[in-house]
Amino acid sequence: MSHHFIEFTDVGYVYSDGTRALSGISFTVLHGESVGLVGANGAGKSTLLLQINGYLFPTEGTVNVGNVIVSRDTVNDVRRRVGVVFQNPDDQLFMPRVYDDVAFGPFNLGWDSKKVEEKTLEALQTVGCLDLKHRPPHRLSIGQKRAVSIATVLSMEPDILVMDEPSSNLDPRARRQLINLLRTFKHTRVIASHDLDLILDTCERTIVLHAGRIAADGPTPDILRDDALLAANNLERPLSLQGRAEELSHPVEAKKIRPSDFHRRAGHNH
Repeated sequence: MSHHFIEFTDVGYVYSDGTRALSGISFTVLHGESVGLVGANGAGKSTLLLQINGYLFPTEGTVNVGNVIVSRDTVNDVRRRVGVVFQNPDDQLFMPRVYDDVAFGPFNLGWDSKKVEEKTLEALQTVGCLDLKHRPPHRLSIGQKRAVSIATVLSMEPDILVMDEPSSNLDPRARRQLINLLRTFKHTRVIASHDLDLILDTCERTIVLHAGRIAADGPTPDILRDDALLAANNLERPLSLQGRAEELSHPVEAKKIRPSDFHRRAGHNH
């Protein structure tokens, strides 16, 4: 089996205050798959993502990344394979220049300066931010920060890409650019998002979480058209799948306004 896979087996997680976030989570993500992770707030999405590269370790069960069980002993190896893009890009951008942020990971992998420069510029080019390399991150727009935060992960050439709410706070143009970028990636990907249209556009498979358990796992179009399933998990169909059949079968006839009507109304307003 490829080392680009993820396997959860009966994973549970309990926070130190006793709050149970995950229970009996089992699934496998195969090489090259793009899997969406959806659910209401508090369903356990972020907690699950943080298990994939050892920011959190399971209370029960195992997480296997390419035949490496995630643990404190293996976490450095796992993090070389798994790149995580956090929900808030400011959590990943802390250097004086964009270039320094994107080069930070490769330098810490011990690569020589020539390879660091090559991979840094390549990552910035991939996300369309090469012209920002000398800019301070705090001077960027939220969309630019999001793209650069993705570049900080791509520069380390991970096998697996994990993203938490990648489209949050993006304007429509930046969001479309992000979707187009994600479609070009060949990585194994897990994307958690409330943006179900983004999930529909970028993930062939979707897992629904509810109260820390898997409520459904299947092809994305099937999951996102299942109104009963979505309602039970406090979700709604993505806008692109919200049918207009009812409107079309009962069209509202527009009332025609004659020029004389307009003048009469204008005169009345005066």
